[in-house]
Amino acid sequence: MIPKTFKEVIDLGDGRTISLETGKLAKQAHGSVVVQMGNAMLLCTVVSSYTPTTMDFFPLTLDYREKFAAAGLFPGGYFKREARPSSEEILVMRLVDRVLRPLFPKDYKFETQVMIQLMSHDDQVMPDALAGLAASAAIQLSDIPFETPISEARVARINGEFVLNPSREKLAEADMDIMVGASADSVMMVEGQMDECSEEEMAEAIKFAHEAIKVQCEAQVKLAEAFGKKETREYEVAETDEEVEKKILDATYQKAYDIAKSGTSKKERSEAFSQLKEEVLAMFSEEELEDKGKMISGYFADAQKKAVRDLTLQEGIRLDGRKTDEIRPIWCEVNYLPSTHGSAIFTRGETQALATVTLGTSREANQVDLPTQQGEETFYLHYNFPPFSTGEAYPIRGTSRREIGHGNLAQRALKGMIPSDCPYTVRVVSEVLESNGSSSMATVCAGTMALMDAGVQLKKPVSGIAMGLISDGDNFAVLSDILGDEDHLGDMDFKVTGTADGITACQMDIKIKGLSYEILVKALKQARDGRLHILEKLTDTISEPSVGVKAHAPKIITRRIPGEFIGALIGPGGKVIQELQKETKTEIVINEDPVTEEGIVEILGTNQEGIDKVLAKIDAITFKPEKGSVYEVKVIKILDFGAVVEFMDAPGNEVLLHISELAWERTNNVTDVVNLGDVIDVKYFGIDPKTRKEKVSRKALLPRPERSENRDRDNRNSDRNQDNRNRDNRNRGDKHRN
Repeated sequence: MIPKTFKEVIDLGDGRTISLETGKLAKQAHGSVVVQMGNAMLLCTVVSSYTPTTMDFFPLTLDYREKFAAAGLFPGGYFKREARPSSEEILVMRLVDRVLRPLFPKDYKFETQVMIQLMSHDDQVMPDALAGLAASAAIQLSDIPFETPISEARVARINGEFVLNPSREKLAEADMDIMVGASADSVMMVEGQMDECSEEEMAEAIKFAHEAIKVQCEAQVKLAEAFGKKETREYEVAETDEEVEKKILDATYQKAYDIAKSGTSKKERSEAFSQLKEEVLAMFSEEELEDKGKMISGYFADAQKKAVRDLTLQEGIRLDGRKTDEIRPIWCEVNYLPSTHGSAIFTRGETQALATVTLGTSREANQVDLPTQQGEETFYLHYNFPPFSTGEAYPIRGTSRREIGHGNLAQRALKGMIPSDCPYTVRVVSEVLESNGSSSMATVCAGTMALMDAGVQLKKPVSGIAMGLISDGDNFAVLSDILGDEDHLGDMDFKVTGTADGITACQMDIKIKGLSYEILVKALKQARDGRLHILEKLTDTISEPSVGVKAHAPKIITRRIPGEFIGALIGPGGKVIQELQKETKTEIVINEDPVTEEGIVEILGTNQEGIDKVLAKIDAITFKPEKGSVYEVKVIKILDFGAVVEFMDAPGNEVLLHISELAWERTNNVTDVVNLGDVIDVKYFGIDPKTRKEKVSRKALLPRPERSENRDRDNRNSDRNQDNRNRDNRNRGDKHRN
């Protein structure tokens, strides 16, 4: 029997709809929903354990996967089964996790798993924009405690108009692409990239997305009511003790305030706070610590947080002694690593990034093989965050989700400034060597300088800054260039990158409800002042991209050839191209333009002489003499019936200069006119209709001699005999060519 289903439809207002359906699939999950837009279908399930864990944090696992079968494809690679998530899938997980996680109760310590799977794909729908809606809707259908429905929406600006959840094809035309996560009354997350937009334009895009999200949140409530909203499960709430809380606050607030105001380094400050915590623990007996240890630690953290926030709101002073809009000291250096194609160090306070640039051919492009997207990236950035950068030691088990997310933000910040005609595949790698506040923004700054050092002709340099916000409801303070502790203690942290003319990328996490757009724009404008200050430091270090690449870096030349010559350049079994690469010490890559069907030849090498040899070979292979033109040729072989000559402009291209075309006078021996190695001029006549062979002539360039009547008669008889001999010679010539 087909189960009863419940459905809610969201009208996007332009003929497109999003439907939410439950009751048919995955009924043993605590909540499940199918979200459909066009032919794209996402199945989302949520399950939460009824047994609490002993962890000090909320154990939420959020998983997003795109099934290849959803697009009628096989997984690439040797093993035909989906395995570890791709970087693109991890980025979607992070987008959804950042909005969901803060809405679970702080004392909810039950293992919870949200799984989102793309089951059917539609080329006109980008499923990542539906993932947040699917996750929230599934939770609304469960008994899991959750503050309020949320959703996420993508907004693109195309031809000056905002478009909600565009297709990937339309997104390629956009000058703004942002993802917004929000509840009905508060924006909670913003991430995206822009083509140098203003702060006001960005705020307008967020407003547009929020209006659409309000409708999606309302649809979730209606679906849950129709389905029969379950009562929120009861769970053991963490014990509180107001007397202990007051005791700790009274004993530590002023001391914490003084430590925060001292303006010491991160290490000294951490040691001072650790010592203060030891004093707090000493205030309680062993029995109390055993019974209420976690509670005591939590109350101490709350008192510390309050002291730091109050210091900033009341006196405008921050943990390291700076004013709210003050940037930490910056120093930069380029060309630090002698063997890389480009390198730069960016140090701001206690944060340091060392970026390198590597240049390559299209063969080094980053391949994207997903059910929803196939293609390649010729510019990409990798971000590494080793434990020593924060003075810690822990095992490294592959690339973390944080590294993928931060690297993607920096990549989006810079890629719009890579010129479209850049012939190289460009890889930037950022090694974070110290971290105390926004290493991703340090990566953007170091990456900009390293690209310029490598000779990549950036349209404009890009800088980035991390900002914070502290508010008590009545007062607020916007913090420029935040520390790691300020990131944790603040109400909003956002990262903004851009050129002198506008924003190129952003990432925001907003922790307070109902943040006004006026405060948001003010914060963005303060961020602009900080970006410009940092940008000045970068351009003081390197003002313009290097004119050319470094001597040891590869030079790349791109040449287009007619498609008919691709095979000749490759040779049988790749013999020609392999020998050419070995001889010239270059790397040669040939791709076919799917539109023009031309061959695109990339020649990469450090030696210009080798590159020139490859170009000469290409010219020789693709050489086509024009009918009626005169060419310089070299005699390379003597035959009884003519001379084989080679075009000087195209070594390897040979043609037979027949004995009858050497001179106007009768020629008995070829060597009477030309010898091996001679360089002469010939006229090209194209294909001779009689012989169907290419014809060239030397005599056509010589003055024709005057003839007497008797001599003409003798010559005609002689020519008749010569023609008979020529016919025999041509037959032998054809055999020679064959």
